[in-house]
Amino acid sequence: MTTNSGDNGEILDQAAQWRGQGKGVALATVVSTWGSSPRPVGAKLAVDDSGAFIGSVSGGCVEGAVIEEGLAAIKDGKPRLLDFGVTNEQAWEVGLACGGKIQVFVERVE
Repeated sequence: MTTNSGDNGEILDQAAQWRGQGKGVALATVVSTWGSSPRPVGAKLAVDDSGAFIGSVSGGCVEGAVIEEGLAAIKDGKPRLLDFGVTNEQAWEVGLACGGKIQVFVERVE
């Protein structure tokens, strides 16, 4: 199961189902944004220990990095606060309309 959709209720329900099946699970939540951000504060993504995920915290390479950090959090149990940002100049170089920053908190679900 891999999807980039789902509201927070669906995401939390899926995380609970995965835990109920004995899987390791991590939850990522957007905790702050500045400038252009594809997802608002509070947006969530859940990932299980096989890499299946539901939800979205950003998109593109940021989402891939968050999933990787989620898998690492499942293994080591340590929460993480991830910072992602791009300047306006860098944004134009990669074809984005404007810059932005987001912080994502990732934690293992117990």
